[in-house]
Amino acid sequence: MVKFHNKIAQVAFPVTLCLLAAIGCVQKTVAQGCVVAHSVGAVGGPESDGGYLAPRHWQFTLDYRHLYSFRHFVGSVAQEYRQQGNSEVRNRINLIDAGLTYQITPRFSVIGIVPVEFASRRYLIAAHSINGAPATDLIGNWGISGMGDISLMGQGWIWDPTKNPKHNIQIGFGFQAPSGRDNIQNDLVEIPGQPAVNATADYSIQPGIGVWAIPVSVESFQAINSAMQVYFNGSYLITPSEGNGVANSSPPGFPLPASQNAFVSAADEYLLQAGVGYMFAKVHGLTVTGGLRKEGVPAHDLIGGNLGFRRPGYAISLEPGVIYSMHGGHDLITANIDRAVFRNRIASEPDLELGQHGDAAFADWLWLASFQHRF
Repeated sequence: MVKFHNKIAQVAFPVTLCLLAAIGCVQKTVAQGCVVAHSVGAVGGPESDGGYLAPRHWQFTLDYRHLYSFRHFVGSVAQEYRQQGNSEVRNRINLIDAGLTYQITPRFSVIGIVPVEFASRRYLIAAHSINGAPATDLIGNWGISGMGDISLMGQGWIWDPTKNPKHNIQIGFGFQAPSGRDNIQNDLVEIPGQPAVNATADYSIQPGIGVWAIPVSVESFQAINSAMQVYFNGSYLITPSEGNGVANSSPPGFPLPASQNAFVSAADEYLLQAGVGYMFAKVHGLTVTGGLRKEGVPAHDLIGGNLGFRRPGYAISLEPGVIYSMHGGHDLITANIDRAVFRNRIASEPDLELGQHGDAAFADWLWLASFQHRF
């Protein structure tokens, strides 16, 4: 019985670590509401009945992510008056990622990911409800759908997978193409009693970011015993361009943006995860996971300028989840419900130059699900 338990552990925990990466670090995901519309990561890890993905084998992953953001913050302070005055911005974002991995050698693989987004953004700004609001109520309601930015990455394990079943580190590096639209417009910004106004939807719900980018990632795992494993994942999206050329427009009746905010910034993005997975030996194939997740947008990029309109900030969330393995580890289903415990809308470079501090809407919850098949 002990040998049987250890054999299951050797199979289930590598599965756990891979799926933690898949549900939390997909190459094109949606992050916390208005702060960022796209977050970078990578998919990888030992993940089959035999451990690592075998050479010349494929893996197909389908990921789903949903969030509803409405709670505004300036710094780490919630702006309760926005909800009380019905002036909060409400983003609903649904993202589906289709990923395909090919294992070239025991250590090296390539992965391509195609995202599709369905999103909406709505606000009702009551007359005189916030600073700068006009004397007439404003209603904005956008519906957006389309393919996002396609990415391709190469991945490699630092140590030989055939000799390291209990620990390893994987490094990923690639490119992200501006295949998704970044300037979709709708005729749904209205002043009651007047015709609709054609306007570009906010960048937080656009399917693409509009520039070429460089995703990098790191994933690691370490077995603690036959029933527990810890993990750490980190990813960063480098955007060398300062902006994507899309004009940043104000709602009707509001002042025009300052020159520092006249265009949409091409901002870097990052994601960090750390946690633990525990396998229930009495329920074959079931693993529970728990950890912390931090994702966001920095105020200053690693490469390139920092001007243009962006909402830098980050959210820290608790990340519990379950994973169920079927058919010898060749099929896996995951589900996660993340709960934000800290949110911070930091000041952007234009904010600092203008002596102000903009706000941003964050989600309370993040819903994630994933299906994976190996062949």
